Amino acid sequence: MSMLDKLKGMMKGHEDTARKGVDKAGDAVDKKTGNKYESQVDAGQKKMKEQMGNDPKSGDDHPPRT
Repeated sequence: MSMLDKLKGMMKGHEDTARKGVDKAGDAVDKKTGNKYESQVDAGQKKMKEQMGNDPKSGDDHPPRT
């Protein structure tokens, strides 16, 4: 079992909390770097959220990846 599979298993049922953590971490990086890498941070946040599956509150129609 890969590390990614273990992390996905740990997040099961806690996707909202994980999304909030991703947002908070991205905001912290933006603040620390003076938004110098904002586009890269946003892209990383988007990719992580895609890996977690769709957010029911965002209206995202894409099915979660398995």
